[in-house]
Amino acid sequence: MPVELTPSQALGLWHAVSLEQVRVDSRDLTLRQVAILLEIYLVPPPHTVRGLAAALGVSKPVITRALDTMGALGLVDRMRDEGDRRNVVIKRTVEGALYLEKLGDLIINQGRKL
Repeated sequence: MPVELTPSQALGLWHAVSLEQVRVDSRDLTLRQVAILLEIYLVPPPHTVRGLAAALGVSKPVITRALDTMGALGLVDRMRDEGDRRNVVIKRTVEGALYLEKLGDLIINQGRKL
């Protein structure tokens, strides 16, 4: 069943989720980094820098910079594609899955307060 929210309620939910995320998680991901992480975890693999850039409508260097940060945080991993060494395949990690699971729980909990 679809959830019906007014624009004000939707923004209020986003605000509440954002505030709580800042309070409970020191990693401070950008909106772009979260979008990339969601693309990696919600869309079936394989994921490449080229594919992520196309999906998000940004350049490959933008994706690479975001992946550098997320990789240092343990949220994603990168490996050379053995079939085509020019490609880098982006892999999911346990830490990334846990991050998004907690974010999903936070969204659910904040949504219940509406």
